[in-house]
Amino acid sequence: MATRSIIPFGPQHPVLPEPIHLDLVIEDEKVVEAIPSIGFVHRGLESLVAKKEFTEYVYIAERICGICSFMHGMSYCDAVEHIMEVEIPDRAKYLRTIWAEMSRIHSHLLWLGLLADGFGYESLFMQSWRIREKILDMFEATTGGRVIFSVNQIGGVLKDIDDSLMNQLLKSLDDIEKELKAITKTFLNDATVNNRLRGVGILTAKQAVDLATAGPFMRASGINRDMRTTGYNAYKDLEFAPIISKDGDSYARCEVRINEIFQSINLIREAAGKMPAGDIATPIKGFPNGEHATRVEQPRGEAFYYVKADGTKFIDRFRVRTPTFANLPGLLETLKGCQLADVPLLVLTIDPCISCTER
Repeated sequence: MATRSIIPFGPQHPVLPEPIHLDLVIEDEKVVEAIPSIGFVHRGLESLVAKKEFTEYVYIAERICGICSFMHGMSYCDAVEHIMEVEIPDRAKYLRTIWAEMSRIHSHLLWLGLLADGFGYESLFMQSWRIREKILDMFEATTGGRVIFSVNQIGGVLKDIDDSLMNQLLKSLDDIEKELKAITKTFLNDATVNNRLRGVGILTAKQAVDLATAGPFMRASGINRDMRTTGYNAYKDLEFAPIISKDGDSYARCEVRINEIFQSINLIREAAGKMPAGDIATPIKGFPNGEHATRVEQPRGEAFYYVKADGTKFIDRFRVRTPTFANLPGLLETLKGCQLADVPLLVLTIDPCISCTER
């Protein structure tokens, strides 16, 4: 009879820059069960609505996560705009869409690098992050920031992208696409990479639905669900279909994210070609009074934002359900029965953001 032991994974681990803690119940080298323990980086951001005016809270919402910062600020603004019945200009919708897709590209490239590092492919890690620098350069050129961008405001955006900058962005995307095609061959065709990813951590379509997973983690199990298809911002004017795979393993999650990068590049090109002229913000008056829930597709999956206002300059309630929080039950399911050596890779395949999860 195999000996059963409990060993800790985290909160500090060389594969992950953030503190995630799992108690792994193992028999020899096989994981029988994983028990999560979260709460290491709780920052109380939701309670700050009592101290920051609703127009200032945009910059608090951005700091829920550095990688998804633009979308956090955008989603908070969207919820408040619905409460105040503010219709933002079409150009602002397109600008938000372009920056949102740039966020998806840089998030997925960051993840590809961490995945490569997770199975010991150092040069592939460096190449992924070198390509990512190009999109960060364009973030800096168009917003002034590389991590926190602060271009969202209630009523629209604070900065515009002129024709010259847009042409630079499109040229950078051409370079990124060309270089990404080269490393895609390694991620999807290399025998060593395939050996570490194929058939590892399978999550069936039924499990993905029953456990309410989100994003590429869910779509890699064959579930066709993407909040962008609801048509918020400029997505209603753009042509795309969610990227899915039916295998449900670690390889499928890698394949979905790589294809989403190519899709994001095409969406930015299409948005740039259809960009309308006009204002980038609508002036707002008064204070919000009411409640609204917004759902958007972040790089890691669907995020849910709830804002309740009472007619004062302070928001009454702000609540966020982030995709990593939604994906933790699915992660625990994939860990059951896996080899101990595969645990770091399986944790990475949900693209965890503990900062988002604990707020």
